[in-house]
Amino acid sequence: MLDIKMKQKNPNITPETPLEVINFATTGQGIATNSDGKKIFLWNAMPGEKITEYQVLKQKSHLTEAVALKIETPNPHRVLPRDEHYLSNSPWQILDINYENSVKKQIIEELFSKLKTPEITFEASDNEYFYRNKMEYSLYYDHETVKIHPAIHRRGSHHKIPILTSSLENPAIYQRAMEIIEELNTKQEDSRKYQSLLLRCNRQGEVSGGFYENYQPHPTFKNLTDKILDYEFSYSPNGFFQINLPEYEKVLRKIKDFIKDQNKVVDLYSGVGTIGLTVAGDKNLTLVEVDKFAHGELLNNIESIKSSTGNSEITGILAKSEDIYDHIEHNSTVIVDPPRSGCDSKLIDTINQKLPEKLVYLSCNPITQVRDLEGLAENYRITNVTGYNFFPHTPHIECLVLLERK
Repeated sequence: MLDIKMKQKNPNITPETPLEVINFATTGQGIATNSDGKKIFLWNAMPGEKITEYQVLKQKSHLTEAVALKIETPNPHRVLPRDEHYLSNSPWQILDINYENSVKKQIIEELFSKLKTPEITFEASDNEYFYRNKMEYSLYYDHETVKIHPAIHRRGSHHKIPILTSSLENPAIYQRAMEIIEELNTKQEDSRKYQSLLLRCNRQGEVSGGFYENYQPHPTFKNLTDKILDYEFSYSPNGFFQINLPEYEKVLRKIKDFIKDQNKVVDLYSGVGTIGLTVAGDKNLTLVEVDKFAHGELLNNIESIKSSTGNSEITGILAKSEDIYDHIEHNSTVIVDPPRSGCDSKLIDTINQKLPEKLVYLSCNPITQVRDLEGLAENYRITNVTGYNFFPHTPHIECLVLLERK
């Protein structure tokens, strides 16, 4: 039997009969049902395991979110987590990586089961640890040692726990965080004025970032540069930029192959332009971004690409992606990489009206992606579905879909 210790105020619960975990939720918890028929969503639980004790994190009318504390008959694919704080930011450290990849592929297959698709493929990550190029730490003050430590919030709580080891981010980030915090400790500086410490690292090992201070929500940090495929991009540490670049490049190569015969491309939700500019920097390309800060960086990156390729047919537009009706044409290809909420319904309507030749849909939330694809099913057929493990040892899934006009 596995016995997990949790320092929480909520009482531990021992069910009359062990809870049997049936499956994983798409959010990453193991799902069980108690004697009253109520769903229990359990962190630190895997299918086939029986839970004899758990601790409630959140109680709702239709479900309970909890952490499994005592486990009978552990799943054979369970492994020991590397980090003490794993439940807070990488709860799937308890899954061996091959099993995790198969679970994520199965989740995609189940979500897409009502859609007509070719065989779904899944790309494993080349690195299961130390893949993050960005990390935001809280600060924890230890009254016993009178020291500040990098910290993370305990799952389901406002309490902070110190990070003693960290297996997700690039080691250069954690090393720089420890150096900065050591400076605070040497100066005996009051950490309460700091909200968090954000650091980002490029492929050359350069680290930039700094503190978010209370009452100063938008600090300015030194920009970093990174090469993605053949193009160099400038970006702010606190802006939107992909976390796992080697895996991201796998996606970009596939998209580039999807659209190699296309001449006109519209890249929506474009951020700083890393998709559109890398896969269509030599084409008639329109990039659309609503965030003013990201749009400013997008324009800088466009000028850089123009100067290196000589292509003058690249335009960056500051607008909502759902408000660009006139820029989508019948002979164009549209690329979307929306937030977790998916595409705006107005954009789905526009695509169904203008009927571009191809649609490339990259999503960090296959649930909303499937919803949007159902709205396009009358006019488009799905010709490729590929899942990616951008974030190993977390439940997050990235999914790339190619649609072609019927």
